Amino acid sequence: MVEAYCVKCKQKREMKNAKEVTMKNGKAAVTGNCPVCGTKMFKIGGK
Repeated sequence: MVEAYCVKCKQKREMKNAKEVTMKNGKAAVTGNCPVCGTKMFKIGGK
């Protein structure tokens, strides 16, 4: 699992439904949802 900061909960949480994506500039990133509040989460740099 990937851990990222949830802006709404103001805590680091493990992402639910994490997917690896590539940004426009070619860098890797991971996007998913917060398991508690459902807010979208985004982490630059992959794992």
